This record gives sequence, C-alpha cells and structure tokens, in this order.
Amino acid sequence: MSVESFNSLYNQASPYLLVIFVQFGYSVMTVLAKLALNLGMKPHVLVAYRMAVASILFTPFALVLERNSRPRMTLRVFAKITLLSLFEPVLDQNLFYAGMKITTPTFVVAMCNILPAMTFVMACIFKLEKVDMRRLHFQAKVAGTLITIGGAMLLTFTHGPSLNFPWTKRDFCRGQTAHSAHIQDPIKGAAMIIFGCFKLAMILKSYPAKLSLAALMCIMGTVESTILTFAIERANTAIWSVNFDVRLSAVVYGGILSGLAYYILGLLVKERGPVFISSSNPLSMIMVAITGSFIFEEKFYLGRVLGSIVIVLGLYLVLWGKSKDQTTTSNSCTVGNSQASNHDLVASNANAAMDEPV
Repeated sequence: MSVESFNSLYNQASPYLLVIFVQFGYSVMTVLAKLALNLGMKPHVLVAYRMAVASILFTPFALVLERNSRPRMTLRVFAKITLLSLFEPVLDQNLFYAGMKITTPTFVVAMCNILPAMTFVMACIFKLEKVDMRRLHFQAKVAGTLITIGGAMLLTFTHGPSLNFPWTKRDFCRGQTAHSAHIQDPIKGAAMIIFGCFKLAMILKSYPAKLSLAALMCIMGTVESTILTFAIERANTAIWSVNFDVRLSAVVYGGILSGLAYYILGLLVKERGPVFISSSNPLSMIMVAITGSFIFEEKFYLGRVLGSIVIVLGLYLVLWGKSKDQTTTSNSCTVGNSQASNHDLVASNANAAMDEPV
C-alpha cells in the first residue's frame, strides 16, 4: 500500500475512530460514576468536583483562544450565565446522577438517547421549529419523537423475562451488585433523567455555547454546586472526603473527558456535522451494557432491551429529519453564512461534552 493510499484511508477512517474513542470515553465515565455512587458518593458532590476539574481545564483554553472575540462582561450577561449554569450543569447533572444512583448504567444511557426528540419538542413549543406537517422530514421527526417516547415508556414500565448470560452469574463485584439491587427505582430514575434531558434540550436550543461561555458555566457550576451541597448536607463535611479510589478516578476522569471531548467533537462537527455525532450515541449504550453486565452483573430484561431498540429507532428517525433540515438550509445559504453556521455548531457541543449524556 502506497503512502498516498494509506493517508487517504486514514483520513476516511479517522472520524469513525475518533467518535468511537469519544463514546468509549463516555461509557467508561458512566461506569466510574456508577461505581462512585455505589460507594456512597453523593451526586451533588460528584458534580461539584467534576465541575471544578473541568473549570481548570476549560479556562486556559478560553482565555487564550478567544481573547480577541470574547464579549465584554456586563451585569446582564453575568446574570444570564449564572441562571444558565444553574440549569446546566448544576440541575441537569444532579438529576442525571441522581437517576443513575437508583437505576442501572445501561438504563440511564438508553434513556438519554431521547435528548434529540426532547430538543425537537422544546423547539416546537418555543416556536424555534417551523411546524409543517406537509414535509416528509418534519413528519419523520414527529414520528421519531412519538416512537422515542413509546420506547422510554417501554423501557421504564416493562421487564419481561430476564436474559441471563454466563458471566452475570459469577461472584464478581458481588458487593456492588447487592448494594445497587435494592435501591433501583426505574420510574423515579426515568423521571429524573427525562426532566434533566428537557432542561438540557432547552439550553442547547436557547444558548449555543461558545468556549468562553462553557468555561464560565463550569466556574459558576462549581460555585453553585458547592453552595447546593452545603445547603443539602449542612455540617456534614465528611462527604467532601475523597480517598484514592474509584471516587477520585470518577472526578478526575470526568473533568478531563469534558475538555478532551469538547475538542474532539468540535473537530468532528466541522468535518461531518452534528448529526454524525448524535447518530453514534447508541454505541455508548452498547459499550455500557456489555461493561455493566461484567462489572455490576446487571441483568437484562426482554422488555428493557426492546425499549432500548425502540428508542434508538426513534432517535434515528429524528436525526434523519434533522439531517434533511441541514441539507435544505445549506443549499439556501451563502458560503459565508455556512461558515458562520459551522462555527455555531462547533460551539454548541460544549454542553454536550460536559453532560454525557451523557
């Protein structure tokens, strides 16, 4: 194989390799977070520490890369950032981890695939989406949203027969399984996760985050998460203690992943578009399901497997409709407008990188 052929093959394969790397990173984060929560770490403490690490990583890049384009800070802008960070990451991630604490990692990741459908619903409510039932791609988004909601209900309310695998019967990590088995509450967990997805959908549609905004959100998220934790726990300072175990790994890894994923997703969105990123999300669900079956001896039920499949089908219908929207928009825009649109699309992935869902 010649050097030119190898370079061509590498250029074609690199986006897929990068997106697999990102989804693998998200799946590891999900497992680490679940292990930390099972060991007694509070969701709000995990969020506060993760935001602190992410702030340290985001801020230098924002200061250097956007030093000439950063808008002047005013009281009005600061108030908006404070309110924005209260919804995302503070409330959103706290709901995400609270839902994870009382369910399973696979359940959480599968449920988070409803985010594109929730974005579409919020866009219609706030009239950010043009309602036109005569267009096929709009019909696809409506059908995909309904299918996704049906899959979420199937995932939440049905079990069916269990699907046993040989490795789930081992005594590996029995303490983790015993601890998590009696606290599972899929209905309450689903409500928390869906509510968190709704809030994230509102943020992604209303505030296309740039790098400086993401850094400021992380800083304000750290402050607000710390205040929230002190308000909930009051004088219980022992919860802030983090030993050199999986809890510390979850905190540090989560912060590093946030910065790294933002950079990689920015490159991929420039090259392949945001739909390419969203369409890879089910890969993380598969990775978490496989890993969870080994580490947590997580049992799979036919109803939940079918619910996950239905959610993924609805997800791809919504994404297909969105891809048609982007094609129509790009055909009607000038080159300059397209470049500006690409810049906004790259910036809008900051929140997605911060909150895998996740």
